[in-house]
Amino acid sequence: MRNNLKLVINNPGNKIEEKHFFKRDELKIILDLYAKMVSEGSWKDYGLNISSKQVSFSVFRNAAENALYKICKNFKPKNKNLKYFITDSNGKILKNSYELKLLLKNINWKKLSSLTKKS
Repeated sequence: MRNNLKLVINNPGNKIEEKHFFKRDELKIILDLYAKMVSEGSWKDYGLNISSKQVSFSVFRNAAENALYKICKNFKPKNKNLKYFITDSNGKILKNSYELKLLLKNINWKKLSSLTKKS
């Protein structure tokens, strides 16, 4: 029996435009945070969601659950402070900034988690 699956690498027809994704330095900041949180045992899995309006990095405590948080980059923000933001599992914006490093700097994720449970 012949297998008809093909692996396509660097297909220019299906290429995601760079402007519709995280830049390399942004992704490094996020992945460094993710590695730290995984080593602490707080986060277990992640996912990426890409659209023409925004890209989001979702983090999960368990792959079978909804995302705990989404770290989002808005491509066409109405307000410069809404370029980067963090949402909870219900989509409520918990924190926002015009710069990713500032958004993720000094966040107490456990405290942020308790705020989302109260709402």
